[in-house]
Amino acid sequence: MRPRRLLGVVVLWPIPALLFPVPSRGRAVGDSPEGPRPASMAEPDPSDSVENQAGKVQEAQDSDSDTEGGAAGGEAEMDFLRNFFSQTLSLGTQKERLLDELTLEGVARYMQSERCRRVICLVGAGISTSAGIPDFRSPSTGLYANLEKYHLPYPEAIFEIGYFKKHPEPFFALAKEFYPGQFKPTVCHYFMRLLKEKGQLLRCYTQNIDTLERVAGLEPEDLVEAHGTFHTSHCISPLCRREYSLSWMKEKIFSDVIPKCEKCQSVVKPDIIFFGENLPARFFSCMQSDFQKADLLIIMGTSLQVQPFASLIGKAPLSTPRLLINKEKTGQRDPFLGMMLGLGGSMDFDSKKAYRDVAWLGDCDQGCLALADLLGWKKELEDFVRKEHARIDAQSGSGAPNPTTSTSQRKSPPPAKEAARTTTEGEKTQ
Repeated sequence: MRPRRLLGVVVLWPIPALLFPVPSRGRAVGDSPEGPRPASMAEPDPSDSVENQAGKVQEAQDSDSDTEGGAAGGEAEMDFLRNFFSQTLSLGTQKERLLDELTLEGVARYMQSERCRRVICLVGAGISTSAGIPDFRSPSTGLYANLEKYHLPYPEAIFEIGYFKKHPEPFFALAKEFYPGQFKPTVCHYFMRLLKEKGQLLRCYTQNIDTLERVAGLEPEDLVEAHGTFHTSHCISPLCRREYSLSWMKEKIFSDVIPKCEKCQSVVKPDIIFFGENLPARFFSCMQSDFQKADLLIIMGTSLQVQPFASLIGKAPLSTPRLLINKEKTGQRDPFLGMMLGLGGSMDFDSKKAYRDVAWLGDCDQGCLALADLLGWKKELEDFVRKEHARIDAQSGSGAPNPTTSTSQRKSPPPAKEAARTTTEGEKTQ
């Protein structure tokens, strides 16, 4: 392992490639490399003839051009080093302060300025709790705390791909209880729709699998469903992979029938990401193009502990303001450790060096209403929620109220659905 010296800092060059793989455009993280890493070009031997030296150079160049995987590995190394030095040592970057104060009011004034035109929303379980969808890990009300009836070896098994292939019954029984179409979007979902209507939403990255972003009116191009979706399903056989619609899957689940492929009779699974599966390719392709354009990140209802989703907060330029709307502060970690573990940049709300991060603590719906009020959008948002909920009720033939139809303060909102957790980049693991 040969050390390289950069700007007075000794770096063990192979470390980025081994510990922090970055996907190339053609493959997701977790896939095997496409080829061997090209060997470094050797120093010319003075005793060789000019012809021999030229031949060796040409051979090395030919080898480089034939090993696309190796080139991707070199690109990954350089990408790691750029991020490492820019985020950890603040080299080659400028931390411009764009907020006049680190408050919700400061964020609202920034959003009304010409500087803020492209907003990325990063959302998790907390934006769906008020719709009545349970989260995963709350001690008494969370999903994992209420699975005894399925006789699982451990709660997470219900979302493990290996267990699912052998025992699909528990998952489909659970899916019947929380299947999309039984819940209405929340104030948070419609706030993002309003951002879209105002021309400010660049993209919504969601960890949730409840499809409520789609129900609220966000189009597929507006979304990156990082942990998959119920919207489509596929046969799990790698030789088949036939696609099935939401309505087809719903009919099977509500008939208490294990969905089987009409072509090969293998089990059909909704396109949500289980433990042990790769994230969608769209997650990586959009990540590479979106974040350098972002003027503001709005992070709502997520613990920022699930990788690689949590690393997205470190992808935007260092000057880009970041607003957290959540019940507690999160995303705070040692920046050096975060980079070394590939977790992205940390958030800083309270130190003397804080310059772009703002935390609004409380119920996510109330946070969106507070921000909308400062923007002059509150009545528009409340009217939008009422109108859309009435439309959904009319379509379903149900007059049942939704917990989020009323925008008054709630003491304890019901629980949200966040997709299965990921702990390694590109692959879900326990």
